[in-house]
Amino acid sequence: MFDLKVIDIHCHLGFKGRYGVGADVDLYLKIMDLAGVDISCVNYIYSSDASRGNDIVFEWINNNPDRFVPVAFVSPFYSEEIIPELERCFDIKGCKFIKIYPDYYRKPSDDPGYFPVYEFANDRGLAVMSHTLFSFDPPGITIKDRYTALAERFPNVKWIFAHVGGGNFASSGMNVQAVDAALSIPNTYLETCMSSLSHSSIEDGVYALGANRFLYGSDIPLLDPRNQVAKIATAEISQEDKRKILGLNASKLFKL
Repeated sequence: MFDLKVIDIHCHLGFKGRYGVGADVDLYLKIMDLAGVDISCVNYIYSSDASRGNDIVFEWINNNPDRFVPVAFVSPFYSEEIIPELERCFDIKGCKFIKIYPDYYRKPSDDPGYFPVYEFANDRGLAVMSHTLFSFDPPGITIKDRYTALAERFPNVKWIFAHVGGGNFASSGMNVQAVDAALSIPNTYLETCMSSLSHSSIEDGVYALGANRFLYGSDIPLLDPRNQVAKIATAEISQEDKRKILGLNASKLFKL
């Protein structure tokens, strides 16, 4: 349907998820094929030992270099390990961007524990993907406030907001908040995976922000890439906008 490589930027490895698919490479590839996904950008977030998790990623890459792209992961609790591990990931192993997971550590994405990660990314102009708001946030925090401050301190980082480009929750305003933040912070991208979807949320986001700042993701194996692709493919936007979201934007951003 689309004359391009479909690139999924939000992919996990490990036993957590649906039916153990994250630990079964053959099943993983089968589901990718069924969804029409050519390349999955994979990370491993389920170990506090970041190097161990990253080694699992590199093993998958070595065995399937045409289907998987490595994404680096580090923990804010081991500050002395952050830079050596990131140097290994990018200088030796060819990682394309960084994934952090503040939910595990109860440290929001603007906690100083992540600043060494952002300094590394800022020096190299790399992208960092993270959730944006957390259950342990103080009342009143917004995506715009949080990431405006981060973008001012680390102006060369490309910020990828996970899960906010494909849903529209009236109760939380998550999608509305994310679009509002992205309108005023140029180096931000909205990733599309979401466990639920309101009608026209893809269309509304693209209308407000333009298609160049959306990146397709599935959250496999926690979510199924088939329905995550479908909401882009069936959206009432142009074919060119669909092409951008499903692969062209990621290809350009990560130089794939």
